[in-house]
Amino acid sequence: MAPLMANVVQDEGSSSVTSSPLKTFSLMSLSPPSLSPYSPWLRELKSDERGLCLIHLLLNCANHVAAGSIDRANAFLEQIALLAAPDGDAMQRIASHFTEALARRALRLWPGLYHALDSTRAVVLPLAEAAAARRHFLDLCPFLRLSYVVSNQAIMEAMEGERVVHVVDLNASDPTQWISLLQGLRARPEGPPHLKITGVHEHKELLNHTAARLADEAERLDIPFQFNAVVSRLDNLDVESLRVKTGEALAINTVLHLHSLLASNDGAGDPRQAQRTAPVSQLTLGDYLEKDHATNGYSPSTESALSSPFAPASSPARMESFLASLWGLSPKIMVVTEQESNHNVPALNERFVEALFYYAALFDCLDSTVPRQSVERLRVEKMLLGEEIKNIIACEGWERKERHEKLERWARRMDMAGFGPLPLSYYGLLQARRLLQSFGCEGYKVKEENGCFLLCWQDRPLFSIAAWRCKRYD
Repeated sequence: MAPLMANVVQDEGSSSVTSSPLKTFSLMSLSPPSLSPYSPWLRELKSDERGLCLIHLLLNCANHVAAGSIDRANAFLEQIALLAAPDGDAMQRIASHFTEALARRALRLWPGLYHALDSTRAVVLPLAEAAAARRHFLDLCPFLRLSYVVSNQAIMEAMEGERVVHVVDLNASDPTQWISLLQGLRARPEGPPHLKITGVHEHKELLNHTAARLADEAERLDIPFQFNAVVSRLDNLDVESLRVKTGEALAINTVLHLHSLLASNDGAGDPRQAQRTAPVSQLTLGDYLEKDHATNGYSPSTESALSSPFAPASSPARMESFLASLWGLSPKIMVVTEQESNHNVPALNERFVEALFYYAALFDCLDSTVPRQSVERLRVEKMLLGEEIKNIIACEGWERKERHEKLERWARRMDMAGFGPLPLSYYGLLQARRLLQSFGCEGYKVKEENGCFLLCWQDRPLFSIAAWRCKRYD
């Protein structure tokens, strides 16, 4: 075992490693070693050794899947199956979801077989299960609550003195954020405005639930309130259905959903078309971190956005059209929360490495704050994060909806659509940090960059919050 681990562990000057996936990544090169298939000692590895081996096996497997070498990919999948477990440590859990994603990706090389098997299983999670998973994520991690607090504060500041406020929620799956907004508006020195909320969602049941909860809260607080439900997917939304009227001060809010409009027909014909760059075996961790660092921070520079190693070829026309239609509504503020990662590149290998690094951080924060036997944690990992991983790795073309991009590219896109940055306030930052203190875990951080907030686990940004306004108001 010693020669193998000498290849696996690239730790200079350190005598030990840890099973934390983030620290595991920092101790290794991304160059996979040559492993013989069916190694019986794999079952005997310690936790830290197992984590390193899993990363190497996953990277090797991703290379073979991308190249269409299914026999070799299958050998690595068998090895990973000996080590991965959906209820194990953080690295074992990550590996189990990435393994399923790679297997589904490989299966797509036989379209007839893939569609025959896929037709026998539910393509979309049942509505109740998906809603429950998102609710568990809200409770187990502070990211969504941070988004709600910061977004609401920005909206309230933009709407100061307004008597009729109209808020459009582009993914109204939960009333939590707007219950908090109602309470904040009730405390305004000048009194609450007439509040109208338009919720957009493809499922009428969720909209009805949200409407009922908000109506009850508004009545309790004695706030004039109206809810306008729009049953529609975002890509089919007619902005006329939002019913924005003259005299209304408009705010638009979107949380972890706008990226779905970036879906396009790139590489949909053959999964192997996504193999356009050097394989993972030619990327060192230093190379990856250099790329990652270059695109972590927000910069409005067009040149830097275009030169990003993870930048997609172009924004789909429907995103440009959609943002233009929103600009035409003249919102006083638009608040966007998105994943701070680059999962919208054509090359499978680069997308795989970026996703592995990103979700390692998410699984790590769950592992640090939630017991492994938690049923709620298992649901979040399987029904929310696991589904995202499968979509990022296994899907192409219009089916690939989870096309996360970093704030840098959103800034350029919003600028081209006629929106200018609206810096988030220091008071909003204080509220966010106060919320983190009440959460009771030191690993979570909120960083301010150029008027935007980055929500981090340790020093890794995972989500961004940014506010925009029509340039005509400048």
